[in-house]
Amino acid sequence: MKKEKLILIGGGGHCKSCIDVIESSDTYDIHGILDLPELLGQEILGYKVIGNDGEIEKYHKEGFSFLITLGQIKSAERRRKIFEDLEKTGARQPVIISGKAIVSRHAEIEKGTVIMHGVIVNAGAKIGKNCIINSGALVEHGAEIGNHTHISTHAIVNGDVKVGDECFVGSNVCISSQVKITDKIIIGTGSLVLHDISDEGTYVGSPAKQINKNK
Repeated sequence: MKKEKLILIGGGGHCKSCIDVIESSDTYDIHGILDLPELLGQEILGYKVIGNDGEIEKYHKEGFSFLITLGQIKSAERRRKIFEDLEKTGARQPVIISGKAIVSRHAEIEKGTVIMHGVIVNAGAKIGKNCIINSGALVEHGAEIGNHTHISTHAIVNGDVKVGDECFVGSNVCISSQVKITDKIIIGTGSLVLHDISDEGTYVGSPAKQINKNK
């Protein structure tokens, strides 16, 4: 079977993890990485930086698909902007699923999202566009994750939870069943979320409490 030709955008630590995930699926051929102009020619796990994100249209016209491999700590702004640039060109952004993840055939996952090693996504779950579902995370039955949201390592999103757009859910966070979380929320590492969150800001603790508002 012919592999799909893939360009990665962003060459940091998250990119390395994405490369390992992509290689585990044996579906894609990584052609190279787009990053800062001064990094041109550098190699990341054997793949070269071949240009910058100003060359998206050029590679789209050459038939390449794209995955945003820039990480997302707190703000989703940069990842969202790149996603929107890709959308404007009509570029294909596949869903990337690790060969070491368990994803129900009854789950729905939208374009540009990456499902990392050890993730479990159960039946009826819905995951939006351009999300990171990081290593070991659990997205339970009926849960919904908005666009441009990062669910960090070993976070637990329980049944029928709704997480909004552009959220960051830290490592080892546990969100109780049926909780609703609005857009642009940051939840700190190890927090326990027992109640709905409707006021934008950063939340930490067990149970999670707001420590500051978004500006």
